[in-house]
Amino acid sequence: MNGSTTAEAAETLRRAIEQNDAPLLASLYAPHADLRVIDRSHTPSAPLEIQGQAAIRRFYDDICGRAMTHRIEQAVVGTDSLAFTEVCEYPSGSHVYCAAMLQLQDGKIIHQVNVQAWDE
Repeated sequence: MNGSTTAEAAETLRRAIEQNDAPLLASLYAPHADLRVIDRSHTPSAPLEIQGQAAIRRFYDDICGRAMTHRIEQAVVGTDSLAFTEVCEYPSGSHVYCAAMLQLQDGKIIHQVNVQAWDE
């Protein structure tokens, strides 16, 4: 993979996240991809582990179906990796902050870790 492929994936990821587009988000993952989420409900020793593109799609269907906005603040693109920070807001004004690290192979996400915190 080259850096431009990763940059293109990063831009598509940003667009999909900010537009709440679950099908587009899921299409960026390899069939065997995994997504790990660490937050107040899923501690580092017992994270939420989501395996496979279909399960990741269901995860994003839930997230994108919520009444909230998503905005990518910063992104760093490497040859076969990318990282970003995301700010989400519910209509109530509550915020969620996410830092994510992704590994890509052949233009598809194969591994992702999200660490997130939200207003109590």
